[in-house]
Amino acid sequence: MRVNRLLLSSALVVVALVIQVSVLARLHLPGAVPDLLLLTVLGLAMVYGHVGGALVGFGAGLLADLAPPADHAAGRYALVLCVVGYFAGLIKPENGRLKSATGPMVVVVAAAIGSTLLYAGVGALVGDTAARHVGMTSLLITAALYDLLLAPFVVPGIIALARRADNDPLTEANSGTKGGDISSGWISSGTGMRIGGQRGGLGGLKARARTRNVRVGRIKGVKRL
Repeated sequence: MRVNRLLLSSALVVVALVIQVSVLARLHLPGAVPDLLLLTVLGLAMVYGHVGGALVGFGAGLLADLAPPADHAAGRYALVLCVVGYFAGLIKPENGRLKSATGPMVVVVAAAIGSTLLYAGVGALVGDTAARHVGMTSLLITAALYDLLLAPFVVPGIIALARRADNDPLTEANSGTKGGDISSGWISSGTGMRIGGQRGGLGGLKARARTRNVRVGRIKGVKRL
């Protein structure tokens, strides 16, 4: 990974973990807890791809395993986020642009459900049966709901920061337009090509108007002679 990717990923993961532990975990919501760390890994994986997503997920999960008040075996959440980051990075488009928010929203729901199941499954292997007492169904529903509600406020900003820090040519080319960046596809469909077409059409109309004015001037000059 590049140095700028490493620095940005580390900063975002640390901030997300602090907010996760100090704020979200103290809300005492029914069922699961909104997973800001998971959403951070998803946003970075959609820009860095499956390899970068897996590395970021492993580092973020390991940090969460070691940070207090963690009460589970070290490496458990690292494995979960590593797998989630890998699969989330597979949806990265080749041109770096997402045309709609449908794909990322499906990824968020799938990641919330998949991470909960994988975390409970790994816990069952090491003798942790806490998920059975809480209720797996309620955990899955609330985890997907909370992450889905929080995602539009987190993932687009992380995607934009990751691409800007990565010096993405597509981001620089579209820095003066709205809706041209990958993060804007989360809220509305990409219209960069249409806007470009409209600009080209207006330019063509202006050129035709100038040609007609020149022709009219020449005709008037001939008549005066």
